Amino acid sequence: MIQNRVLITGAGGFIGGNLAAYLSHRNYDVTKFDITLGNSGLPDVMNQDIVIHLGGNSDTTETNLEKILEQNFEYSVMLYELCELYEIKFQYASSASVYGTSKSFKESDFCKPLSPYAFSKYMFDCWLIHQNYPYQGFRYFNVYGLGEDKKGKQASPVSKFIKQAQRNGEIKIFEKSEKYKRDFVSIDDVCEIHYRMLDNDASGVFNVGTGQTTSFRDVAEIVKSNSHAIITETPMPKELKGQYQKFTKADNSKLLEVIGDYDWQTVEQYINQNIDAYLN
Repeated sequence: MIQNRVLITGAGGFIGGNLAAYLSHRNYDVTKFDITLGNSGLPDVMNQDIVIHLGGNSDTTETNLEKILEQNFEYSVMLYELCELYEIKFQYASSASVYGTSKSFKESDFCKPLSPYAFSKYMFDCWLIHQNYPYQGFRYFNVYGLGEDKKGKQASPVSKFIKQAQRNGEIKIFEKSEKYKRDFVSIDDVCEIHYRMLDNDASGVFNVGTGQTTSFRDVAEIVKSNSHAIITETPMPKELKGQYQKFTKADNSKLLEVIGDYDWQTVEQYINQNIDAYLN
């Protein structure tokens, strides 16, 4: 039996496509909305129970602030206001990139975004604080998993390293990659968090991360152990310096207070379980 009608913007992307399949499998009536599917403008939300807004400009290297604010902030505001008008549940994708150089990763912290992309996400987070209609925003940490081909250059190190190992038996990492530590969260966990929160009335922004870190070097070593590839080091490109977070680690206590205990997948578990699917 169909439980709820859900519209997902950005459904042609990595997270949106996975989430659409995940919710459909759980008997949600899912409508996909994405520019790659021929859609444009604002979606018709009148007959929806839930809107999950994952669309927008996800290019973390975009330098045109005006363009990215239009796509990520102004569009999100209009969509939220439509949901408020028709009393539709609203979930959306924020990003851990809003924390920038912060040493702490708690939702209530003052953030220091490093890029126009991160700034656009933070602006919407901050704008929502002053609104009355409830919402659920998810600050994704480093999401990875099967289907990242759609992300192109924005793909996670997990997928990039596996592709490199498969293509030429060589995994290229930046110099001093052992010092770059991220909170990698699997796409399976991201979909499950969205699913669990759909029936919850909690409102606000929530970190979606494991609360654990894995260095880029460790990711490469895990891939190497599954592929017999070699690891080589390369200098970090100049355009990434100053816009590259060296460390992220979610404080997920706010989320866990709402959903209860949760058993997050580790990078090693996910790769070991899915390496054949990656390579085929």
